[in-house]
Parts: sequence; C-alpha cells; structure tokens
Amino acid sequence: MKDEQVRRMIEDTCDDSREDTIWSMVSEFYSRKMLSIVILVWVWGIAFLAGAVFSGVRFFRADEIRCQIMYAAIFISCIQFVATLKVFAWQIIHRNSIKREIKRLELRIAELAGAIGEGYKRD
Repeated sequence: MKDEQVRRMIEDTCDDSREDTIWSMVSEFYSRKMLSIVILVWVWGIAFLAGAVFSGVRFFRADEIRCQIMYAAIFISCIQFVATLKVFAWQIIHRNSIKREIKRLELRIAELAGAIGEGYKRD
C-alpha cells in the first residue's frame, strides 16, 4: 500500500477529537456497514431475553421441584447467552479502533522507511 493511500484512509476514518469516546465507538457500531452484525446481535439478544423472561415466569408457576430446576437452568443459560452477546458486540466495537491503530502504524513505518531510504541515498 502506498503512503498516500494510507494517509487518505486514515484521514477519512479518523478524527482525533472524537476518536476514543464511548459515543463515537457506539455510533461507529451502529453505522451502515455494521448493519448485519447489529441485526444479528439484537435478534439473538431479544430471543434469549424473551426465553429468560418466559422461564422466569414459569419457574414461579411450577409446582414440582424438578420443573423449577429445569426453568432455573434455562433462565441462567439464557442470561449467560445475552451476556456473551454483549461481550461479542463490545469486541466488534474495539476491533474498529484496533484497525485504525494498525493503519497509523503502517503510515509511521512507511515514513520511517522513507527517512531511512533517504539517509542511505545521501551516504
């Protein structure tokens, strides 16, 4: 990748004033290019939250201990899956900032290689 291409990519995607704030990361997550992942997370999250609510209600209506244990296990599993989805979404949000940092490092390496190349040409 050429130096100018990397510079243009960084300038297009980076704004140092709002780069690492929570609101900027969340707005980047809910952008048009992340729509499929957002839909995936929300659909699965709502489905398992509904399962947790259903099993919680059924837990208190159950008369047998065996059924209560089953509904409690379903409840805990559903809540655990919702928590896992939140961790997945958070990792996707941080993936974008890591990509931005890698692009910056590429630019710095290209500048350093250019400076070293100029130093060898003079000698």
